[in-house]
Amino acid sequence: MNPAPAGSARAAVEADAKRETFRKLHASGCFVIPNPWDRGSARYLQSLGFKALATTSSGFAWSRGRTDNGVSLEDVLQHMEDLAASVEVPVNADFEGGFAVDPAGVATNVRRAVATGVAGLSIEDSTGDSASPLFEFELAVERVRAAVAAVAGTGVTLVARSEGFIAGRPHLAETVRRLAAYAEAGADCLYAPGIRTREEITGVVRAVAPKPVNVLVGSSFTTVAELAALGVRRISVGGALARAAWGGFARAARELAQTGTFTGFSIALPSSELEELFKRG
Repeated sequence: MNPAPAGSARAAVEADAKRETFRKLHASGCFVIPNPWDRGSARYLQSLGFKALATTSSGFAWSRGRTDNGVSLEDVLQHMEDLAASVEVPVNADFEGGFAVDPAGVATNVRRAVATGVAGLSIEDSTGDSASPLFEFELAVERVRAAVAAVAGTGVTLVARSEGFIAGRPHLAETVRRLAAYAEAGADCLYAPGIRTREEITGVVRAVAPKPVNVLVGSSFTTVAELAALGVRRISVGGALARAAWGGFARAARELAQTGTFTGFSIALPSSELEELFKRG
């Protein structure tokens, strides 16, 4: 048997170290895991001192001129590998619904995702069908169980998401039932995007304790300190940073198109700051 190339062995060691670091981040306290959409935004966030990053399906899709969940599996896997290799901190992957319906297909794709070098990945239970937006309960649990089996022994953190609050089924009792079942099936971290109130957040935290909970923050309805006090371990921002970037771009571009003025450029970062960041390789 031919030995693995030195570069491959080194990458494997680095991936293992990132995965161990990522698991430790979930063990206590509360950390923010912001969501870049390309290499540049990932490296900028790393420069600010964030201890981990997470991909965003929407932010990446918009960078490709596509709608959220409108990017192919192959493109998403390449994106995951690209981001994981571009920074020194762990990267969690928004792996949408696993790009399959049946548990066996989810497991196959999760194994491919693990090979990209990410430290964690999430699987959600939304179907994309507005008439029946969530997978039937037993199937949803089996999908999580299959993903858990696929990451077993790799050190990858498996995040199970229940999408009811952003998919037209904002029912706390059902969300708690699903997340508790996903935790029982072996998920390492639980996540219900869209929950916002104290009742909703504490309900989820208590239901899956002692496993960590991720809360999505896409607007200024709370603070890191407030969420930490409720027992939240991890805070992500989804596509919010990408939307903020698009907002600045759109305002400056519209001003240029409509009035022929340039005041929108006043918030632009100096070229020297970006050149200094990116000249480091």
